[in-house]
This record gives sequence, C-alpha cells and structure tokens, in this order.
Amino acid sequence: MTATPLPRSGPGWRAWLIWGVAVAAYVLAITNRSSLSAVGVDTAERFHADAATLSLFAVVQLAVYGGMQIPIGVLLDRYGSRPIMVVGMLLMSVGQFVMAVSPSIGVAIVARVLLGAGDAAIFPAVIRLVATWFPAQRGPLMGQMTGLAGQCGQLVALLPLAALLHSTSWTITFSSIAGLGVLFAILVWAFVRNRPPEQEQDVTVNTETGVIRVVTSSIDTGVGIRAAWAHPGTRLAFWTHFTTPFAGTAFLLLWGMPFLTAGEGLSNAAAAGLLSVNVIVAMALSPILGELSRRIPTRRSLALVVPIVSVQVIGWLLVIAWPAPAPVWLLTILIVCLGAGGPASMIAFDHARTHNPVHRLSTATGVTNSGGFLAGLIAIFLIGLMLDLQGAGTPATYSPEAFRWAFLTQLPLWILGLTMIIIERKHTRIRMGLDPERPRNR
Repeated sequence: MTATPLPRSGPGWRAWLIWGVAVAAYVLAITNRSSLSAVGVDTAERFHADAATLSLFAVVQLAVYGGMQIPIGVLLDRYGSRPIMVVGMLLMSVGQFVMAVSPSIGVAIVARVLLGAGDAAIFPAVIRLVATWFPAQRGPLMGQMTGLAGQCGQLVALLPLAALLHSTSWTITFSSIAGLGVLFAILVWAFVRNRPPEQEQDVTVNTETGVIRVVTSSIDTGVGIRAAWAHPGTRLAFWTHFTTPFAGTAFLLLWGMPFLTAGEGLSNAAAAGLLSVNVIVAMALSPILGELSRRIPTRRSLALVVPIVSVQVIGWLLVIAWPAPAPVWLLTILIVCLGAGGPASMIAFDHARTHNPVHRLSTATGVTNSGGFLAGLIAIFLIGLMLDLQGAGTPATYSPEAFRWAFLTQLPLWILGLTMIIIERKHTRIRMGLDPERPRNR
C-alpha cells in the first residue's frame, strides 16, 4: 500500500467509455437472466412442462449463478474484468442459442446452466472496473448507477422480448438474443481494458488521501469464509439479503406473468405493464434507500429492512384474501411493495462492508450475495411444487385459488428471515458495544 498524494482529477473520457460498454453488457446480461419472465406461459406450452418443471429452469439458473460467485472472484483476481466478461457474454450466447433450438426440457435446462454461469461473471466484473477506473469516492455512486442501468434489462425482457416472441417465433427470438451476446463480447474485447495503461496492477485511488490499494476480488479460502461468518454482522447481512428480495425475484423472474394472466385474467400487455412497475419502483427507490442506509447505519434493520419486508407480506396477504380476481389497483400496490425488496437487499452489502475488514470484504460479500439467491430458488421451487400438488401445474389448469395457496409458501421464508434478522441484529449490536451483553445463566 502506498500513501503518496496524487492529483485530484476525475475520471477521463476513456473511463466513462469503458464503464458505458461494460454497463451495456450488464443490461444485456439482465435481459438474458429475465428472458423467461414475460414468456413463462409460452415456455410451459413449448416444452409441455408442469409447474415444478417450469420452476426448475429458474432454480437451476439461480443455483449456478450463486455457485459461480466464488470461482468468478478467483478468476477476476487472476485475469481481470475484460476476458472474464467476454467469456461470460459468449456463455450466455451459447445458452440462448441452445434454448432457441432446444427440442426437450433436458436440453433447455442445460441452456439455463450456461446462462447462469455466463451471467455470474458480468456484475462483479463491472464493479471491479469501477474500482480500477474511478476514484474511491465515486464507488458508491457508480455502483448505484450500475444497478439502476441494469434494471433496464428487465424492462427489455418484459416488453420488447415478449413482443418479438409473439410476432415471430421462439427460435428467432432467442437466436436474436444470442446474436446480441456475440456482438457485445466483441465490443467488450475491443473497448474494455482491465486497468489504466500506466498501472501494472488493478488499483483504486482515494483522491482525498492519495492512498493506493490493490483491488482484489477473489473470495478467500475456507478460513476466510469461517472468519466472515463468525462475525454477527456478516450473518445479519446474509439474512437481510435472504429475506428482502426473494418474493420479487420469484414474481419477476418466473411466476408473475402466469399469475397475472392465467390467474388474474389480465392480458399479456397489461401484465407486462404491471411487471414493469416493479422495475421502475426499484430504480426510484435505490438512491433513496442508499442515502437512508448511509445516514442511519445503526438503525438500518428496524427502520428500513423490517418495514419493507412487512409491507411485502401485507401486500401478498391482501391479494390472497381478496376474492378473485383482485382489482388492478391492489395488484399495483402488491407490485410496488415487491419492487422495494431489490433496493432493500442492497442494505445487506452495507452491513457486510461495515463489519468486515478490507482483506475479508470479498468473502463477506460473497456470503451475503448467496442469501438472496438461495431464498429465491427455494421460493420459486415451492410455488411450482404447490401448484403441482393442487393439480394446477399447466397453463390449462392454472387457477386463482391454486396460485393463492402457492404464494402462501413464501410465508415460512419471511418468518425465518425476519427472526434471524432480529437475532443477528442483537448479536451485532452487542459486538459493537451498543447493547450490553446478556448475562449467562449459571
């Protein structure tokens, strides 16, 4: 580490160009990730899949995404962002092409495996580019801007992608996405560079102090993972990320469109419009919750996380209790509540950053990030399983009552998550000296 003061200059045009190309690739990655969100019914009909099998597409994709976070961190540390992003874009392209020509469910699941593996490489690579090309003070803002831009990929999946499918064919639609992936792999290779040319290592510079730090994004060994998990702040971060986004993930990634169309009787266009509200709400709330999290670091859980989870639970219970079909205004309220879950999940990374030293931050971030994907894949699978158990596992047999019972399977996940948040918050406050340690019974 060096502490030599450097000139306080902002990032140049090349940094913005690299970030712009990388973020555009990230938008396409989100489109790939969400590509079944608006065409779930079409997918079920194409592959003659029941609800449990349909949920397997998303479960496998999320499982691969989460499982790849550790090796992606190691590879980023060794090779940098540029080659990892290129490989990621090509993997997604192959996955979407296989999806386009897939003759069976088995082959289609392989396609989602490739898609999840490629998607896993993009966001951490973009964040690494932010760290190496921009001053440290701009990191939080650039991270928020990257996340906001990525939300546009969900809008592309909900509207243009569905329109293309319904006006052409399955093969043309998914082959087109595959072609875009190849194009962006070329653009990334042509324009993105791991670091400024005058640097021999990926470093970030604090322009206020002049301190230079080497950027490392590899996840630590098992020793580091155990050390991170041993801190209650990391466990609080994990359960925060576990609890806040999974309902929105399950709804937006797979089950929202079938519920709104086959379950609630909305047209495809109206359902896609409602789902887009989720994305808009997430984009609007991200900077607000980020600023609030910064201002009240010791009250994040009780003031922000618990209320947002509570409104998600209340929103779903109101929809479930309302005689079908639910009015559009109530469905809109539900989607607004679910939209808050994504920005709230970012508070988990504030916990991880606050309670872990720099050398262990990547480990704590990886542990935290796994929480939301674990809860999301469990929720998606349980919803599909409950539909099948009720004999409503295909588009022809979907019903409002079956969907309502299926979405009730989310309640145990919320109860577990909220309970652990309260427990680990208390342990964290004791660790920080904010609360007295409980006396042990003798």
